[in-house]
Amino acid sequence: MADIAVNFLVENLMQLLRDNAELLIDVKGEAENLLTDLNEFNAFLKQAAKCRSENEVLKELVKKIRTVVNSAEDAIDKLVIEAKLHEDKGVVKYVDIAHYKRVRDVAVEIRGIRERVKAMRRDNAHGLQALQDEDPFAVEERKPPVVEEDAVVGFDKEADKVIDRLLQGSGDLVVIPVVGMPGLGKTTLANKIYKHSKIEYAFFTRIWVYVSQSYRRRELFLNIISKFTRNTKQYHDMCEEDLADTIQGFLGKGGKYLVVLDDVWSTEAWERIKIAFPNNNKYNRVLLTTRDSKVAKHCNDTPHNLKFLTAKESWILLEKKVFQKDKCPGELGRPGQSIARKCKGLPLAIVVIAGALIGKGKTTREWEQVDQSVGEHLINKDNPENCNKLVQMSYDRLPYDLKACFLYCGAFPKGFEIPAWKLIRMWIAEGFIQYKGNLPLEYKAEDYLNDLVNRNLVMVMQRTSDGQTKTCRLHDMLHEFCKQEATKEENLFQEVTIGVEQSFPGKRELSTYRRLSIHSSILEFLSTKPVGEYVRSLLSFSSKNIEMPAADIPVIPKGFPLLRVLDVESIKFNRFCKEFFQLYHLRYIAISSDLVKVPKRIGELWNIQTLIINTQQSTLDIQADIWSLPRLRHLHTNTCAKLPTPAAPKSNKVALVNQSLQTLSTISPESCTEQVFARAPNLKKLGIRGKLALLLEANKIGSFNSVTKLHCLENLKLINDGRQTGKQLSLPQAYIFPTKLRKLSLSDTWLEWDDMSILGQLEYLEVLKLKENACKGECWEPKVGGFRSLQFLSIERTNLASWTASTEQFPRLKHIVLISCDNLEEIPIGLADIRSLQVMELQNSTKAAKSAREIQVKKDKQTQEGTKNIGFKLSIFPPDL
Repeated sequence: MADIAVNFLVENLMQLLRDNAELLIDVKGEAENLLTDLNEFNAFLKQAAKCRSENEVLKELVKKIRTVVNSAEDAIDKLVIEAKLHEDKGVVKYVDIAHYKRVRDVAVEIRGIRERVKAMRRDNAHGLQALQDEDPFAVEERKPPVVEEDAVVGFDKEADKVIDRLLQGSGDLVVIPVVGMPGLGKTTLANKIYKHSKIEYAFFTRIWVYVSQSYRRRELFLNIISKFTRNTKQYHDMCEEDLADTIQGFLGKGGKYLVVLDDVWSTEAWERIKIAFPNNNKYNRVLLTTRDSKVAKHCNDTPHNLKFLTAKESWILLEKKVFQKDKCPGELGRPGQSIARKCKGLPLAIVVIAGALIGKGKTTREWEQVDQSVGEHLINKDNPENCNKLVQMSYDRLPYDLKACFLYCGAFPKGFEIPAWKLIRMWIAEGFIQYKGNLPLEYKAEDYLNDLVNRNLVMVMQRTSDGQTKTCRLHDMLHEFCKQEATKEENLFQEVTIGVEQSFPGKRELSTYRRLSIHSSILEFLSTKPVGEYVRSLLSFSSKNIEMPAADIPVIPKGFPLLRVLDVESIKFNRFCKEFFQLYHLRYIAISSDLVKVPKRIGELWNIQTLIINTQQSTLDIQADIWSLPRLRHLHTNTCAKLPTPAAPKSNKVALVNQSLQTLSTISPESCTEQVFARAPNLKKLGIRGKLALLLEANKIGSFNSVTKLHCLENLKLINDGRQTGKQLSLPQAYIFPTKLRKLSLSDTWLEWDDMSILGQLEYLEVLKLKENACKGECWEPKVGGFRSLQFLSIERTNLASWTASTEQFPRLKHIVLISCDNLEEIPIGLADIRSLQVMELQNSTKAAKSAREIQVKKDKQTQEGTKNIGFKLSIFPPDL
C-alpha cells in the first residue's frame, strides 16, 4: 500500500511555494525548478494511493519520496519565517548579512534536494513503471448520508430479552451486563434498548456514559452531573468522592433511573464508578456493555451473552448498508450472500465490508473479487483482531484524498465525540482538502465526512436540527486501525501518552514527528521543554482548563516553530510572548484565555484560517486587525466580542475585502456596522450577543439594516444579555432579513408572539430555535400561509399556555422540540395532519404530554391506514407516569 501522507506533503509544498512567492523571491528559480520536479512525483503518488500494492520495493520508494518532500517542505517553511523576520527589520534589513547567507544556504539545500529527486527517478524507473501497470479501483460518485436512523438487524429478540430483565426483578439496584466480542454490536443493542419506548416510559432518568479502557473517573462523574445541570463550573474543584455524592443526590431525588455504562474493561472500573449510584429500593438499573466475560460475571452471575447474526440476518444487514432502501440487483445476490456468510455473523465485519462494496462498481465481476478477497481465514471468532484485515480492505479502496481524512480521526481519543465542524476545519488547516473548484472548501470537506459515514467507517453520534452530522466517532476497532496505520505506516501523527510503560518522547523521536496528539497532561508534557522542530500540529485533549505558567509560555513557539494547527483549549493563555507572534504558518488556533483583549499582534499571523478563543470574561475586545488576515475563514468566541473598526482605504485605493470569511460568532451589536459587513460579503454564519436594543431599533449605528446586506448569510443567532428592560424589543420587517437565511436562533429576546408572523414570511427559513425566553405571552396563533419552508421548530422556557397550529401554518414541519414549557396546556392536535411530521420531543413540559400522546395515536392510525405512512416518533421526558 502506498504512503498516502506523501500526496498531501507534495500538494501542500506546491501551495506553500505559490502562497509565499514574494517572501521566497531570493530562491525563486530554485523553488520553481523543485516544484516542476515534484509535480512529476505527485502524479505518481496519486496513482500509488489508488492501488492496493504489497510491493515492498514500491513501498520503500514511497518512503524515500516522503523523506525528500519533508526535507523540501522544512527548508521552505523555515525560509518563509526567516524572510518575514528579515522583512520586518525596516532599513536594517539592507545590512543584514546573516540573512543573505542563510538564503544562499537554503538555495544550496534545495539544489541538493533536486539532485536527490533526480537520482530517485533515475534509480527507480522500474518501480515507477510497475505502478503504471496496476489497475486502480473504480470509485463511485459520492452520495450524501441518509438522515434517518441506522438500520438495526437481528437485535429485536435480543433487545426484548434485556428489556424484560430491566423492567422485572427486585427493587434493589440491578446490573445487567451485555457481553460479547468486539464488533458484535453491544453498543448498538444498548442504544436500541436505551431509546426504546418502554424504557423511556419506565425510567424517570436515563443517562448514557461511555467508559472505555482509558476512562478518567473525575471526567466521567462531571459528565454525569452535566446531564442534570448546565452549570458544572462549581463542581470542577470537588474531589471525586464528593462528585459521587452529588450524583447520588441527583439520582435519588426523582423516580427510578437507568444508567448505561458502555465499554467497561475491568472489574476495578466498575467498583470505582458504582459508588455514584444509589440503591434506594426504586427498581433502579445499570445496563453495562463489556467484551470481558469476567467483568460481566463479576457484575451479575447471569450476564446477557450477545449472539452472532444468522446467515439470513447477515445478508439483510449487508444489503441495507450497501443499497439502503433499494433492493440488491439479482445478479449480485449470489456473491453478496457469499460475502455475508464469510463475515461469520459479526456485524462490524459486515458494515466494514459494506463500506468497501460502496466504493466498488455494481458489477458481478467486482463483487466476486471482493468475495474472493474475504477469505474464510479473515473472520475468526476466536481472533477478532483479524477484522483489521477487513478494515484494511475497505481502507485500500478509499480515494487517495479520503485516506488521510479517515486516519486523522484516530488522533482524537478513543470514544471521543468529535464535533463535525471542528474536524472539517482541522482537515482544511492540515491541507487534506485539495480542491480547486468554485465551492467553499468546507462544502467539499463535509462531502468527505458524508462519504466516510456512508462507507460505515465513521459513526454519526448526533445530528444537527437539519439532519447533518453534528458529532461523530470511530468504533474502537477502527480507531485502533487508524492509530496503527497513522503512526507506524504513514507517520501522519503520533499519540503521546505517559503511563507505567510509557514516557514522553525524547528530542530524537520528536525530530521525526509531524503531528502530536497529547492524551496526557499537556502541562506535564510542556514542562519537559520539548523540541519538535518539524512538528506541524499540536493537539491536546485534557478536559480540565489549566493556566499556563508565565515561564512556560514560550515553550510552544520555541519548541514547535513551524506549527500549523494549535488545538489547546485546555490551556489558558493569560499573556502571550513575542515568539508566539512569529508562528507565521499557523492556520488553526483554539485556545482559552481570561484576557479581556485579543492582542493586536495576532493580526501578524497572516495564514490564520480558524481562530477560536474561549473565555470566562463577559466581553472580549479584539484589537487585532482581522480585516488584514486574507485567509481568515472562521472567528469563534463564546462571549460578546467587539471587532476592530476597519481602517478606511487610502486615497485612490479600494478597501480590502475578505472573500474567505464565513463565520463571525459571537460579536457585539456595536460591531454590526455597514463598514464591518462590507468587509465580509460571503459571511454564512453570524452570532450576535449583547444588548440587542442597539441592533433592533432603527436608526442606530449598529442597526439591523447592516445585516440585510449579507446576501450569503444562512445562519443567524441573536442572544440578548439580560431580561429586557425599558422599551419592548421587536423584530424588523421581513424584507430586512437576509434573503438566504435558513437557520435562526433567538435567546432572551422576550419578543411578543405576534412577532413570529414576521419570521413566518421568511421564504427559505428551515430551522427556528426559540431558546430561553425568546418569546413572552400566553397565546400564539400563527398566521395561515406562513413558515412555508420550516422543518424544525424548538420552543424553550416560555410562559406559553395556548397554541393554535395546523398544516396550514407549518406545511413542511418535520421535527418539534418543547423544553420547559410548563404552562402549555396542550399541543395543537392539528399538527397530526402535517404529513411530513416525524419527530416530537417533550422535555419538562408535563401538561402537554397527554395531547402529545393523542397526536401519536392519530399519526399511528394514519400509518396503519396507509394514508400518510411517514413514521412518527414521540419522546417524553420525564415520562408522564
